[in-house]
Amino acid sequence: MQMEWLKRFLKPRQSNFIQLLVEQGAYCGLAVEALQAYLKKQSEKKTTQARQVEKEADEVRRILVHELLDTFVTPIDREDIFALSRDLDNFVDYVYTTVEELEIFEVAPTEAIYDMSCLLQEMADELHLALQRLGDHPGVALEHARRVKGIENQVEDAYRRTLADLFNGPEDVHHVMEMLKIREVLRHLSNAADQGDMAADIIMDIVVKWS
Repeated sequence: MQMEWLKRFLKPRQSNFIQLLVEQGAYCGLAVEALQAYLKKQSEKKTTQARQVEKEADEVRRILVHELLDTFVTPIDREDIFALSRDLDNFVDYVYTTVEELEIFEVAPTEAIYDMSCLLQEMADELHLALQRLGDHPGVALEHARRVKGIENQVEDAYRRTLADLFNGPEDVHHVMEMLKIREVLRHLSNAADQGDMAADIIMDIVVKWS
């Protein structure tokens, strides 16, 4: 009896961890969708919806950490599972805080902000696909992770171009204040892309370790 219990305890719970990571990946996409809904029509209802997505994503993260603490042997390095989950959670957090910043600073969504959100949507889709393929088709997961990194470069290019345009505006107090507010919003979008890029790096590391 004791040996059977030990075997069950030591058995890697691959499907559970990967499924939880896939679920976190899905919330990355839902978070960006909530942001885009807010950009199209600013309202308390849209803010509440974005906040709900962030809370639900946090709960999945909590469950994964609990499972990780309760499992002795894992199919992926424990550090990689924890770090990947953390980066996905941070992606969702930065997307949600973009909504908060827009609301707090009373910033009207600009075309540049919406364009960057579209790139984040592409990134979230690729992350989700990479996580879905990680268990059974790691080579395909690797390709999706590489696309994530390519999209991150596009976000950073858009970020720098938009900042340059802002600094080239009129030199008056009103413009400077507006510029600082928009820059803060853009920074959150850029930070979200950074987290997606870091998640892609971990996925690529996992695939290399498995090869």
